[in-house]
Amino acid sequence: MSITRYHGNPVLTAKDVPYPVATVHNAGVVKFDDRYIMIFRSHTRNGRSILGKAESPDGYNFTVDKEPFMVPATEGAFREYEEYGIEDPRVIFLDGEFLVTYSAYSRNGVRIGLAKTTDFSSVHRISFITQADYRNVVIFPEKFNGLYARLDRPHSEISPWSIWISYSPDLVYWGESRLIMKPCQYHWDEMKIGPGAPPVKTSRGWLNIYHGVFSTMDGSIYRLGVALHDLHDPSKILGVGDEWILQPEEPYEITGYVHNVVFCCGAVPEEDGSIKIYWGGADSVMCVGTARTEDLVDQCLNNSRKPL
Repeated sequence: MSITRYHGNPVLTAKDVPYPVATVHNAGVVKFDDRYIMIFRSHTRNGRSILGKAESPDGYNFTVDKEPFMVPATEGAFREYEEYGIEDPRVIFLDGEFLVTYSAYSRNGVRIGLAKTTDFSSVHRISFITQADYRNVVIFPEKFNGLYARLDRPHSEISPWSIWISYSPDLVYWGESRLIMKPCQYHWDEMKIGPGAPPVKTSRGWLNIYHGVFSTMDGSIYRLGVALHDLHDPSKILGVGDEWILQPEEPYEITGYVHNVVFCCGAVPEEDGSIKIYWGGADSVMCVGTARTEDLVDQCLNNSRKPL
């Protein structure tokens, strides 16, 4: 396996949260003022999701804020489309502020909301940046020819659960969309794929840690894989690792709210060439592991399959 699990996993559970929740999972993680900031999803006890915040000096030992970071809007234009909860945040730093994408659920389907913060003390919603039904939107932490870029995963019966790329001049209006990566038939990710952590810049390309799903007689298995995008044209995929880099193996990943799941929404590259990868285990707890960034890039280039 390419990822070494932290010996103290899980690093965050519902018991660590000072308000009533049933789960802690699927968290975006970034560094801010030499601290690790984790924005995590929790099911409340009515089954709907909210977002919490935790901080850590080392990326392993986290302390949760006394109050949630974001809860579904109760007024204004966002209320109707966040009625059933907000989920699966991703966080990047770009142009002096942190951008948070999240899935907003309602009776009208699931859309992606975009919010921003400069200090993680207050947060401001910007817009819904997709129609229904979309999930797993990650924004590149860099512009390309003056445009923001994102990876997303619309639901489509023509190309089911595939990864697309889109561009925007202002973060609100998106277009120039292209399908760039599909599930691979009779492969560990044959059922569906989706972006995981926001892409990480390396010397050889943008590293995309994605999730892939395989259907079995005992239900679906969620695993993690890697793809590498061109540094200057992120719509061009240089390689997709043929093998998964992480699968459910530990008890906290095999059994939980949803069994047999590892699901990543955040990764933090370190100065020593390693990368901390965070994932939700069985939709119940938060876990972390480390890998060598270059090893993951090598897997994309030296042991790859075609993206389409």
